[in-house]
Amino acid sequence: MSLKLFDTIPDFTQESTQGPLNFYDWAGNDWVVLFSHPRDFTPVCTTELGAVAKLAPAFAKRGVRVIGLSVDPVDQHLRWAGDIERTQGAALNFPLIADVDRRVAGLLGLIHPNASDTATVRSVFVIDPAKRVRLTLTYPASTGRNFDEILRAIDSLQLTDAHKVATPADWKQGEDVIILPLIGDAEAKALFPAGWTEHTPYLRTVAQPRSA
Repeated sequence: MSLKLFDTIPDFTQESTQGPLNFYDWAGNDWVVLFSHPRDFTPVCTTELGAVAKLAPAFAKRGVRVIGLSVDPVDQHLRWAGDIERTQGAALNFPLIADVDRRVAGLLGLIHPNASDTATVRSVFVIDPAKRVRLTLTYPASTGRNFDEILRAIDSLQLTDAHKVATPADWKQGEDVIILPLIGDAEAKALFPAGWTEHTPYLRTVAQPRSA
């Protein structure tokens, strides 16, 4: 199975570092970041798990839950968590799925034969409250993931779900955004009464709308 944008992520129940976990029940009505690892005790992933643990307040501020996945058993995950806390200065504060039978990896399409016939690739899924996949990223084993970029993308997704705008290249929270081309000037005046800057008829920038 290969999940595409706006596909519904399948539900599953699997063991984790926080006990048996049903994904839909655990996620509730929150946004979710699910990120996978090929196996435990890998150096790049050790730094990533520590980085995500340190970012817990940033994810919580956005109403985002985080969950990891690795193919090793729970007891090994817990031993790895000790290494993460000791070397990265942050304790594991989110569940890590024990995908020993590769069942979840199969559901999410995380086995890429050209990379490995058995190990999961290092993917990230951003999942909205309707359980739809809204962003995917897949990294090679040698390149650590950029979680600041993932937070930036979540900010964009949440903003553009709430308002009829898009975000430009390299956009960050608080910067100008783009009025959707399908919004005519009459509707734009009602939505953005303070006005906008028209660079071309299809590229109109406006101050970032405030969240409700």
